[in-house]
Amino acid sequence: MELDLNWILLGLPLAFALGWLASRVDLRQLRLENTNAPKAYFRGLGHLLNEQQDEAIDAFIEAIQKDPDTSELHFALGNLFRRRGEYERAVRVHEHLVSRADLSNADRERAQHALALDFLAAGLLDHAEAALLKLQGTPYESDARLALLALYERAHDWDRATDMARQLQAGGQADFSARVAHHLCEQAAQLQREGNDAGDGACAEPVRALLEQAVQEAPDAVRAGIELARLLARTGQAPGAHDAFAAVVARAPAFAPLVATEMVQQATHCARVPQTAGLLEDIYAKAPSVDLADALARADLAAGRPAATARQRYVRHMRQEPSIIAADHWLAQGRLSDAGDGEAHALLSRSVAGAALPQSRYRCAACGFEASDHFWQCPGCQSWDSFPPRRIEEL
Repeated sequence: MELDLNWILLGLPLAFALGWLASRVDLRQLRLENTNAPKAYFRGLGHLLNEQQDEAIDAFIEAIQKDPDTSELHFALGNLFRRRGEYERAVRVHEHLVSRADLSNADRERAQHALALDFLAAGLLDHAEAALLKLQGTPYESDARLALLALYERAHDWDRATDMARQLQAGGQADFSARVAHHLCEQAAQLQREGNDAGDGACAEPVRALLEQAVQEAPDAVRAGIELARLLARTGQAPGAHDAFAAVVARAPAFAPLVATEMVQQATHCARVPQTAGLLEDIYAKAPSVDLADALARADLAAGRPAATARQRYVRHMRQEPSIIAADHWLAQGRLSDAGDGEAHALLSRSVAGAALPQSRYRCAACGFEASDHFWQCPGCQSWDSFPPRRIEEL
């Protein structure tokens, strides 16, 4: 026993020394690995700050190769791929993160959200929808619903867009009633087009029901009221159309230029020209517009006033606000112009019309998209209500 005890006493210091040496080697190796990876990581950040995305990607790939379990590096690399338009590589990175068993729930939800953004950026709408639906019940649910709303609107799936807008409103995100009213108006327009293509006049009632529902959904939104008034005008209900136009103008005078001419036409059919002219005069006095001047000139003619009186509408407008559009309208109304050299008149009219064309367009306030017609949803950026009701010349 004495011999065994001596050997044990001699072996203890040796075992301790060997253990200490092994730990130092492991610590040195670990320190070496941890210093190499951060260097590549910080080098990648430096390249990002200098907007050198290619070099940043190379640095992040190097860091991932040295430490493949670092999820933050994967997120950074995937987002870089998406920003560069390399959507397939971004999808692979984020799909790898989603499939990792060792990933926390928070990081897995974050990776699922990033994957949905990849699909959206790539235009893979079906894949994007499936990825976004998986985010229900996560901290990204609100963002996912907003993305789904935009996706359904982009696909003209108005029923599901309306359902998603109602979910967002029920969740307290914002008031989406105006958005829902637009969806109903879009459904009405689609139904109207289908009826026109089929030569079926029976669609007027379903279209009217949708527009009336849109008015109830968002009483302050003007589009539904305007579309309802136009439907009544198309179906020969002049008094109802005039009242609907008048209600819109009274509620939102800024949109009077969009409907003033149509309103005068309906007033002519139901013998209400003086009242309509008076209403438009009040609005014009506060905010002059070439469309209002044009409508008032038509009202003068409809009321039986001399052509010279109507012609003076354009002259007064040009004196108050120089307008090449007003000049074009004045020259185009041959019955309103003075007798003179016909050839000179035609040349002047053609020149003014060409110069007026770019100024008579409408421009989206969100992205600058220009169009000859007024849009409720911008064809360029898909924003709603971003087109001012005034032409470019008057902005």
